[in-house]
Amino acid sequence: MRALDISIIGATGAVGAELIKLLESSQLPVFRLRLLASRTSVGRQSRFRDEICIVEPLDEIDDTRADIAFFSAGGAVSAKYGPLFAAQGAFVIDNSNAFRMNPDVPLLVPQVNPDALAVRPRSGIVANPNCSTIQLVRALRPLVTEFDVHQIILTTYQAASGGGLKGIDELLEGTRSALRGRAPPRAKHFPFPLAFNVIPQVGEIASEGVTLEERKLVQESRKILGLPHLRLSSTCVRVPVINGHSEAVYLELQEPVHLERVHELLAIEPDVRLYADGTHEGYPTPRLIKDPTVVHVGRVRVNPENACGLWIWVVADNLQVGAALNALLIAKLAIANNLIGGQ
Repeated sequence: MRALDISIIGATGAVGAELIKLLESSQLPVFRLRLLASRTSVGRQSRFRDEICIVEPLDEIDDTRADIAFFSAGGAVSAKYGPLFAAQGAFVIDNSNAFRMNPDVPLLVPQVNPDALAVRPRSGIVANPNCSTIQLVRALRPLVTEFDVHQIILTTYQAASGGGLKGIDELLEGTRSALRGRAPPRAKHFPFPLAFNVIPQVGEIASEGVTLEERKLVQESRKILGLPHLRLSSTCVRVPVINGHSEAVYLELQEPVHLERVHELLAIEPDVRLYADGTHEGYPTPRLIKDPTVVHVGRVRVNPENACGLWIWVVADNLQVGAALNALLIAKLAIANNLIGGQ
């Protein structure tokens, strides 16, 4: 395979930084890594392998040619620049909400729906799902494939890093202030101060009372799993955790649950680690997961009040599994399928 020309748009953000680290340790040959961001980040440096890459201003470049362009700079930036890169031949992998529900854009989790990338999309763009959606569908895939699921109800517990580096900084600043007995700083990136708090809102609240994040989980899960009528409802909650999203997921099946079969399915699912299955002890928590590249599942149990009800607890590193790693896996799948020019 020839060396690749790769651009990262939003290179100085939380996901962009993770993507640089993952590319660094990957086996992908790269002859140019171009880092692009807003003017406030121009001139910043990042080491990649044996070279120093300097951040360039996205809004001043004329050359948008690349083999792969990773976008992680927000929906407005993706909507404006994603098609420009694609028009110049780049295989665009977008981490925003700009294209996810576009019928001409695959919404891809390689472990779940790889067939969605059997051919290069006409748009030249592939959408990376929402971080909470990715870990959810990774855990659900073997269950919805095996069982007739009546409905799914879940609550997410989402870390500050879902709000980027500024979200992390706001949590840390608020925590320091609280520990020193000071009034919390004004919330800028969350609806309320997050330190020592729990906020039942992720994203804007629509007129029907559902947040944007909650709608994303429903729409994206249906598209990825190929289940357009999947009954799924959620409450998305922001919690004072630096990194790592957690989800309490309840599945109601049409038939009584056989827990042994559930354990079997989850135990053999690629890149899923099952706890309390006779191999691993306890259950996962976001601060203490040791492998940020897999989805961690624990607290697997049948509802004692309803034999058709199944609870699972799902934890994942939202910056890796939920964003940068999934984007890199999309790129590797595209390369394996000969969808990137000249491979």
